[in-house]
Amino acid sequence: MLSRFASWIFAIGSLLLFSSSSPAQDKGDTMLVYFGTYTGKVSKGIYVAEMDMKTGKLSDAKLAAEIPSPTFLAIHPRKNFLYAAGETSDFGPKKSGTINAFAFDSKTGKLTFLNKQSSGGSGPCHLVLDRSGQCVLAANYGGGSSVALPVLEDGKLGEPSSFHQHKGTGPDKSRQEAPHAHSINVDGRNEYAFAADLGLDKVLIYRLDPAKATLTTHGFGEVPPGGGPRHLAVAPSNDFVYTNNEMTSSVTVFAFDRDKGTLKPLQTISTLPKAVKGNSTAETVIHPSGKFLYVSNRGHDSIAMFRVDTKKGTLKAMGHASTGGKTPRNFAIDPSGLFLLAANQSTNNVVVFRIDQETGNLTATGQEIVVPSPVCVRFLAKGR
Repeated sequence: MLSRFASWIFAIGSLLLFSSSSPAQDKGDTMLVYFGTYTGKVSKGIYVAEMDMKTGKLSDAKLAAEIPSPTFLAIHPRKNFLYAAGETSDFGPKKSGTINAFAFDSKTGKLTFLNKQSSGGSGPCHLVLDRSGQCVLAANYGGGSSVALPVLEDGKLGEPSSFHQHKGTGPDKSRQEAPHAHSINVDGRNEYAFAADLGLDKVLIYRLDPAKATLTTHGFGEVPPGGGPRHLAVAPSNDFVYTNNEMTSSVTVFAFDRDKGTLKPLQTISTLPKAVKGNSTAETVIHPSGKFLYVSNRGHDSIAMFRVDTKKGTLKAMGHASTGGKTPRNFAIDPSGLFLLAANQSTNNVVVFRIDQETGNLTATGQEIVVPSPVCVRFLAKGR
């Protein structure tokens, strides 16, 4: 790990890089788009395509790295490393999943494997980097735990330096018989981490020390019983946190006290126009402007659109856009805020939508490509 002084210099430089990067600066003529997948008969690992930022057209997806079930991806703030959660349960004597590190060529999209470490639990399904790029945080769904790993100077990962086993159950004994950590995110000031646990109906709050790659228990926020919080988004203002509740097809809005590090529930709103049997939510993404929030529905197979009251944080439903496929597990908005790409896991396709910058409405561009079992979408400006 970096020395204490070197870590401090690294953190300041990386934070300046992060904070000075605006949507306009990130926008380029061509973006590389990486796709995490579930591997099997067709998918072999991480795929990459090129996207024309003027038209939204995607090139055919090509295999960038062969690796078992790299379901969720995260790109380093310095734009030179990529990390993938290996959603397995067969690594090492404790039968954990893995966190995998890659270097990439931003001109070709090619990934070069660096190393892998244990995720500390089974079935890691989500990961992020802290905003300075000093550590990777991951959520283990099967193991019901949160973990932090240090990022070394060469981009490789050190062994897990902080591990928290979640404890408890929820009211739905078929889904909430044990903890199931489903995501972990970092607040805008890089001081706290939020771990959404579907099994506990809680968003666990950790104090984050990026230089030491440690998480310290700090508290939690709660969603309505039986909700099953899954993925969340932090408002650009850092004043609000939004989590979709997988089991009740809803979104809970929290007010975030940045100084105290607390979450206070403000609103819970449905993601559906009417009840849909078997529906579950998957991803939550806020537009770079902070004015719109989007949540994917699996079953209704749509993106629910919401207008955000940027002062109060509350949501107003704006309708739905069909994802053009089945089981939209994940979607992402490009850094410029112009396009949304929806990854339909069951139909093996990624569909491109243009975002109206005034209304937030989504319009299908007619562009889509084949990606086997897509689970995650991540952008990188080509040539950077």
